[in-house]
Amino acid sequence: MKVLFTGDSITDCGRNRGNMGSFGESYALMIAGELLYRMPEKGLVFMNQGCSGDKIVDLLARWKRDCLNHAPDVISILVGVNDVWHELGNRDGVSAEMFEKIYDIVLAETKTGLPNAKIILCEPFVLKASATESAFAKFESEVKLRAGAVKRLADKHKCVFVPLQEAFNKACEKAPAPYWLSDGVHPSPAGNMLMTREWIMATEGII
Repeated sequence: MKVLFTGDSITDCGRNRGNMGSFGESYALMIAGELLYRMPEKGLVFMNQGCSGDKIVDLLARWKRDCLNHAPDVISILVGVNDVWHELGNRDGVSAEMFEKIYDIVLAETKTGLPNAKIILCEPFVLKASATESAFAKFESEVKLRAGAVKRLADKHKCVFVPLQEAFNKACEKAPAPYWLSDGVHPSPAGNMLMTREWIMATEGII
């Protein structure tokens, strides 16, 4: 069984683009390590195709090359925060409406090209820290719109949905936001472990 992770820098997390076996230091590495430890008999193969800076339009542009051509059995997608962040920073983002339309196309293409693949959609998230605090109200409301779109698309295309925002919110009762998301967007080791646990719990029985 081949499991492919894709998305933006949260998934990329310093992976070596020239080495298909490189996972970077993200939740993808932690998930792979945990599942390989649990199930050595399954011969699982993991791939990380996350790309720092990506928005949903970038995923669509490289979807055939970076996903479909590898014919994975399981596809895990996390995207959305850059669609907000890039708009707030330099007006180069993707509106919530367009985000949902393009994400829908990505999923439809996947269902057509890989009809037997299991698809996992991770909820985009944000906390208040150094990169987000100056415009946090806007960050929070806009990320919430994209999270809602991801949940609707998961229901529409019968994908597994991994809720993450509430888990991060609750985690902030134990430690401040930068403990989990170093700048409000990118997970710390603790944040990546939180994501790993939520992902594995939501996908139980898939792998």
